[in-house]
Amino acid sequence: MKMTGIKCVVFVVVLTFLPSLASEDVEVSCVFMESCILPCSFQGGSDTVIHWIQETAGNTLVHSYYHNQDQLAKQGQRFKKRTSLFKDQISRGNATLQLTGVEVEDQGRYKCYTSINTLNGNKESFINLIVDAPVCKVDIEQVDYRVTCSSEGIYPEPELTWSTPFNTTPTVQKTEHQLYNISSSLNVSDSVTDLVYSCTVSTRRNWRRATLFKPTSISGSDTETTIPCTSANTPLTGFIWRFNHSQIILNQTRTDIPYTVSKEWRQQVKSVSESGSITLQDLSSDREGIYTCELSNEQETIITNTVLRIEKSQGNSISVGAIIVGVLLVLASALAIGLVAVMKSRTQQQQQRRRQQQQQQQQQQQQQQQQQQQQQQQQEKQEVEREGEEAGPLMEHDRHPNTRMNGTQ
Repeated sequence: MKMTGIKCVVFVVVLTFLPSLASEDVEVSCVFMESCILPCSFQGGSDTVIHWIQETAGNTLVHSYYHNQDQLAKQGQRFKKRTSLFKDQISRGNATLQLTGVEVEDQGRYKCYTSINTLNGNKESFINLIVDAPVCKVDIEQVDYRVTCSSEGIYPEPELTWSTPFNTTPTVQKTEHQLYNISSSLNVSDSVTDLVYSCTVSTRRNWRRATLFKPTSISGSDTETTIPCTSANTPLTGFIWRFNHSQIILNQTRTDIPYTVSKEWRQQVKSVSESGSITLQDLSSDREGIYTCELSNEQETIITNTVLRIEKSQGNSISVGAIIVGVLLVLASALAIGLVAVMKSRTQQQQQRRRQQQQQQQQQQQQQQQQQQQQQQQQEKQEVEREGEEAGPLMEHDRHPNTRMNGTQ
């Protein structure tokens, strides 16, 4: 009996000197699919034990650490490969948990339990994790006589309001990720002029507004045309120009970087003003259509639709005609120069042939003269030889005159 009493006394003493220190809940707001930090601190020491538990999910084990390493064998399936501690800071009393890829199911109350090898080393901290999927973009468009405003991927359930009172009820849908899509449509009348439609989608975290101006029509020159863009008084952070609602002409996501022109429109885009107006050049008839300017800042999007009709400029026709005439003149000049060159070449060839003929004739005449001289010399030589033959017997007779006479006697 004495031993039993001692044990009870010791047990009571242990409970007295090892209290569980609890603190008030801390609220932490995290953004959907981003990383989140759940703070937890304790008095640093040896043999540290850390347990993170999600109480609203049936006390699911989120992360455990003891024996100087992570112990994740019993970790909840949803939290696998998504949790981590700052291990280099545990010895200094930092048990903060980092949770990546935050989902709506992660929302709820978390307990951080820490223990060290001291009599009063147990501590519990509680975190209320709130998940927000903010309103990132609000779309507004008009198709025929119907204007629709919509936004997607929001948490918690948002509200949609129009700047002008309309008797409409927004349509809200919940996705498989427990996010909300919201939309609302208005029927408009073509008889109403200068009307601006503006809708706002808001949650507890933020709001965004989209404004649509009534479409306008302009006629522009095919050589150069400027299409205006209605801007707000607030500074803009980006803009997009589209053709026929789908084809992107150019866009600028931030003011500190230049705008980017799509490949199909590089020859047509001449410049963009500070207010967002665009100047186009060298437009063909297939560039007629709807041009949409979308200006945006951190909270607002302003959309302007302009229907462009392209007119052929007279100056352009004159310039084309002048170009054609110029080309014809150049061709005619080139042809004339070519004819002159051909005639000159032919004349030179004829003169050269004449000189060659004259040279040939002179050579022939010289040859004939040489032949005649040779013939004359030959004839003279023959005559001399004949005369010599004829004179030979006579000379012999004259040389012996007495011989003949003596014989006669």
